[in-house]
Amino acid sequence: MPRKGPKAAAPGASKKAPGPSNNDDDGSYIVFGNGTSDPKKKKAVAASTSQASGDAAPPDENAPKKPDTRQLIGGASWTGKLPVNMLSEHCQKQKWGKPEYTMSKTTQGFSSMVILRNKNPKTQETMTLPPFKLPPSFKDIASYPSAVEARHFAATYALFRVSSMKNIHLMLPPLYKDIWKNQFQELKTEDVCAGKGWMYAADPFTAQIERDEARALMEKQRLEREKQKAKETEQNVGLAFNNANNGGPSRTAKTHWTKTPKVEMGKRMRASVEDVVRRCGSWNPHGICLTVNQQKAIADSLGGLGFRPSHVEEALGECGNRDETLEWLLIHVPEDDLPRWCLPENYAAGVSMASGNLKREGTIQRLASAGYSSQLCASILDESDGSEYRAAEALQRRLVNAASVDCQMQQPDLSPHSLHSSKNSVWSEEMSTLEAIYDSRFSADSSNTCQVVLQVENAPYPFTLHVLRSSTYPAEPPILWVSAQTLPAYIRLSIIRRAVERMQVDMLGQPMIFNLADWLESEIMGIVERPGRLRDVTAGAPGVPVKSNLTARVRQHYSKTPARTLGQQVGTPRSLEMLEQWTTRHRSIQQQRILSKRKLLPAWKLQDTIVSTVAANQVTIISGETGSGKSTQAVQFILDDMIQREVGEAANIICTQPRRISALGLAERVSEERCSIVGSEIGYAIRGESRQKPGTTKITFVTTGVLLRRLQASGESTDDLVAALADVSHVVVDEVHERNLDIDFLLIVLRVLLDKRKDFKLILMSATLDAGVFEAYFKSSASVAKIEIQGRTHPVEDIYLDDVLRLTGFNAGQGIQNIDDKEPTWDGEDPSIAKTIQNLGMRINYDLIASTVQAIDAELKSSEGGILIFLPGTLEIKKTLDAVGCLPSIHALPLHASLTPAEQRRVFPPAPKGKRKVIAATNVAETSITIEDIVAVIDLGKVKETSFDPSDNMVKLEEVWASRAACKQRRGRAGRVQAGKCYKLFTRKAEAKMAERPEPEIRRVPLEQLCLSVRAMGIRDVPAFLARALTPPENMAVAGALEILRRMGALDGDELTALGRHLSLIPADLRCGKLMVYGATFGCLEASVTIAAILTVRSPFVSPQNKRDESKMVRAAFAPDQGDLLCDLRAYERWTEMSNTTSFRDMKVWCDENYLSGQTLRDISSNRTQYFSSLTHAGFLPADYGKEMTQSLNQHNANNALLRALVAGSFNPQLARIDFPDQKFAPSMSGAVALDPEARTIKFFNQENGRVFVHPGSTLFGSQTFTGGSAYLSYFHKMNTTKVFIRELTPFNVYTAMLFSGPIAIDTLGRGLVVDGWLRTRGWARIGVLVSRLRLILDGLLARKIDNPEFDLGNEEVVDVVRRLIEKDGLDQ
Repeated sequence: MPRKGPKAAAPGASKKAPGPSNNDDDGSYIVFGNGTSDPKKKKAVAASTSQASGDAAPPDENAPKKPDTRQLIGGASWTGKLPVNMLSEHCQKQKWGKPEYTMSKTTQGFSSMVILRNKNPKTQETMTLPPFKLPPSFKDIASYPSAVEARHFAATYALFRVSSMKNIHLMLPPLYKDIWKNQFQELKTEDVCAGKGWMYAADPFTAQIERDEARALMEKQRLEREKQKAKETEQNVGLAFNNANNGGPSRTAKTHWTKTPKVEMGKRMRASVEDVVRRCGSWNPHGICLTVNQQKAIADSLGGLGFRPSHVEEALGECGNRDETLEWLLIHVPEDDLPRWCLPENYAAGVSMASGNLKREGTIQRLASAGYSSQLCASILDESDGSEYRAAEALQRRLVNAASVDCQMQQPDLSPHSLHSSKNSVWSEEMSTLEAIYDSRFSADSSNTCQVVLQVENAPYPFTLHVLRSSTYPAEPPILWVSAQTLPAYIRLSIIRRAVERMQVDMLGQPMIFNLADWLESEIMGIVERPGRLRDVTAGAPGVPVKSNLTARVRQHYSKTPARTLGQQVGTPRSLEMLEQWTTRHRSIQQQRILSKRKLLPAWKLQDTIVSTVAANQVTIISGETGSGKSTQAVQFILDDMIQREVGEAANIICTQPRRISALGLAERVSEERCSIVGSEIGYAIRGESRQKPGTTKITFVTTGVLLRRLQASGESTDDLVAALADVSHVVVDEVHERNLDIDFLLIVLRVLLDKRKDFKLILMSATLDAGVFEAYFKSSASVAKIEIQGRTHPVEDIYLDDVLRLTGFNAGQGIQNIDDKEPTWDGEDPSIAKTIQNLGMRINYDLIASTVQAIDAELKSSEGGILIFLPGTLEIKKTLDAVGCLPSIHALPLHASLTPAEQRRVFPPAPKGKRKVIAATNVAETSITIEDIVAVIDLGKVKETSFDPSDNMVKLEEVWASRAACKQRRGRAGRVQAGKCYKLFTRKAEAKMAERPEPEIRRVPLEQLCLSVRAMGIRDVPAFLARALTPPENMAVAGALEILRRMGALDGDELTALGRHLSLIPADLRCGKLMVYGATFGCLEASVTIAAILTVRSPFVSPQNKRDESKMVRAAFAPDQGDLLCDLRAYERWTEMSNTTSFRDMKVWCDENYLSGQTLRDISSNRTQYFSSLTHAGFLPADYGKEMTQSLNQHNANNALLRALVAGSFNPQLARIDFPDQKFAPSMSGAVALDPEARTIKFFNQENGRVFVHPGSTLFGSQTFTGGSAYLSYFHKMNTTKVFIRELTPFNVYTAMLFSGPIAIDTLGRGLVVDGWLRTRGWARIGVLVSRLRLILDGLLARKIDNPEFDLGNEEVVDVVRRLIEKDGLDQ
């Protein structure tokens, strides 16, 4: 039988050979297929070859045979698969098209690339990927002397691109195996660091589609922004034209603003706000000096908006930029001199306030006609006991001599009787003279008053001088005021001030009215043109502006007790004392007994290796199987070595754990092994709890977050970071494989520290560690060594779902269909088992769990041993405990991170006699903690995992399959004390589909908290810092996180605000932390902390499938129309009150009647305790807060309007606008009556998604009206199913949005205000500026709170004004 030829012919054999090329990649590709060659082509190739050979000599029959393909690629002894075959099999398994190969001739030989295709079975469209091309820096490894070798190399690289997460390289020939482990792995590391991790997706077609969709979405958003910008520019041009011709924006241009909510501010409220802003506000806190050109540009810009040049000049003397100058003008320029666009619609100056006392109102109007504010006139009139004359003189004295005259001093008697009875000969003679001089221009209303019409050249309107004789005239000036049509009030006051000052200089003691009139006729127009400084004119008004630095950003350097510098001095007194204590302790019988047990651990055999390796290298990577003793022994080996070398005083070892229960358990275990108590030589520090003694504690087990907060509080430079750990000799990062957000963040910081401190030691430990990844990460900064410890676990038998069904005899029935997996989930032969698996579907079946527990219990009989069940979340734990709790011999316990440390410790002791311990746990039980008596594990193979899409800011918490590494950890828990069994409630096929390892958390969660923590450490370039992570996050996610921090008020540009500093110190979700800070500031701390705890746990209300409407009605009854969170808050408060006076049985009945979960309420209470502890630890609450309630911190807990505002402010920018339909009316006997809109006609819109929908489970679902004039909703969660739904809703008004949302922009076309770039409101520009200034003052108070934690914000005037604005929606009632 003749030998079959090769599948692919030599490239270009039947064609003219191409000429030489100077380009390595000349594009002359030949595509190779896997199909059978055409016989005709074979003959043509043979003929061509014979012709080309010419007269060449025939081959020597005795010459050695050329190696075949297998020998060429794999070597003489290779019997395994070749890369091309493996790639073809992989493509066939994935149902992709056959791989195709390009081939190009290079100067170094041949180079090939793979092209993959995939046909959509529904659309029949074929998707072709670009060739898998190596970057230029790696091109030298892609060239081979023969086309066959190049083709197999290309197949290897293609396999790596789609299977780098698998161990396929173990089946490759030696050469390609080495390339896979070295060059390809190095290339992947570089690509991942550059943000190109998508190139190594297991499904490249899906990855390509997602990237195309993301690019399309970004392009669409860019085009929409450009379109919107062009539209606004066009509108602005039209409006500017209309403004120039008509004095205001056109009617058609304002139509899209007509449906926006209106913001108003009552006169008394505005006076209060202006008073606070003038007294407490500051301008240009950073002391910015503008150049002459900058000042000119700003003056021209603002002059074009209609402001007086003198006003702009004065403002520029106090402000540092254009926006601040505009705000200064809007606050200080009197209303009647503001440009028209600054005023509200239908504005009319001088509108009087409603009053029941018409006489008093008339007096106030007469006094105010001089130009004084009505509020000031009313105040001075009251101080003058209702005397108009006395009030008039007091007002003038206040205006002229405000700095030196006390308005409360004893005033002369200015009553009509006293004026009439005093000597008036001088006054009478002057009146007669003036009448003769001015004739008709003079008039006298009474014996004590007169008026003169002034003749002013080029005056646009007539001026009239009014004079009221003073009690000592002419020894002092008379009381003056000037009237002129449309003349602004503050200019009239400036004329009075200048005139009185002139009389005081050279007119006193003689008749002065004629000389005064003559002076005014020549000078009054100059005063009108240059009225002087606004502050001088208004200096006598209430609330004289005072310079303040409250709004300056506070840079708090958290300097605590100076850290002692680490020194390795040998034989210090303390070190010798430690050695003596250690020696004495080791001689004790108890210690010897413990040592005999420790020596049985696999880690003990490597004690010397661990110690010497740590001493010789900065970074040591220890991987060890479960039960090897790495977590408890390695730290003790290091400490014991330092004690024996007489440098024990320098030892300070910090060991981080991902969970509190791990830190607590290890601290107790290691303390027990060293015959000491927790808090002495061995300690721990977790959130809200710490047991350690400085100088005495040598090993401290901490949660990762605790160590990060220590670094955050260090200061704002790299040197501060180094100083924060100056007294730390070793940091051990345990369970580093979990790659949560805190771990990856800590690794970046520690790598920086390794560059600065060469004596610092870092130890990384894990049971499932991919040591190569961490070695590559740290080897550029320090020397790295690896140690592997073999495990001590007993054999564990795997029992899969089909075997579990046979063991239990469980039958799921026919009701459930597997809608999530169309393929069969089991390939067994028993059709009944296959049918049962099909009916089980993807959901958790709690009856099956209970049956499995019962079967295990029956199998173990009287043998001791517990059962550990791994579940995805706390809700599933509760349902599991309910299912197994009815079994008579079962002692069921929960285990999850939300439990208190005391509740978590309940899982360690043995079960009561006659009972079997069953622990239902989340993945906290996978690593670190050891429950000694576990002999059986039930693994559902599920975990709840967060995913985040930065393009639309959508977070999803999904129940997904766990990774194979996690399942391996779970399995190992069954073999700690004896041979055990792992009951896997999933099939072998499902396990094969699981990912090898979970994706790092840094790439699948929002990054706001991480970015804030980085910035709080003083690192300004946050994106560059995070790009140094082991797996860098997406650039879009980082940019989006920083933008959200700015909108939350945590960042001002790149500067950390006072609020941001507070939030960085509170270990909670940023929104919950912000709510608690606001609660302490505004006097509703308890309520705010309760809401934060509810959001952390979940709503205490349950919603049975058949009673959802009843449950929602009961929930809404606790706080009608106030939103979901206030309903939950009031229900919790009622439960707390009743718990103190009601029996447990009655409480359970009450909870059942009100659809409340008692366990959830207790979880909320536990979280509240933790939050109070964190606030106290962060210095935000007094240390004795828990012992006695501070009244000022809780005096407004019952204020629903304030609470709704604080919730909304905390959730910003998670806001939705309520779009009401046009108002409809119905006729009635008394006229037209407004109708409430139908719920279905009310729409909701947010910034990211456009239209959104209220979740049916919300108490506001179906609402027709919203309390307190609410125009917006805040939400905590957003979910995308059939629609984008929003949940945990709270309604709030316009002032809440202005005070707690993003920056307020003033529309200079007079249409209103724009909050946070998208929330439009119709309102007066001055209102927007006043509110914006209030926010700056409030931020200054928060900065003072950082300086002085005991500073009580509750009674501050600014806080009170903000509170009243929210409660009354800006009105005076």
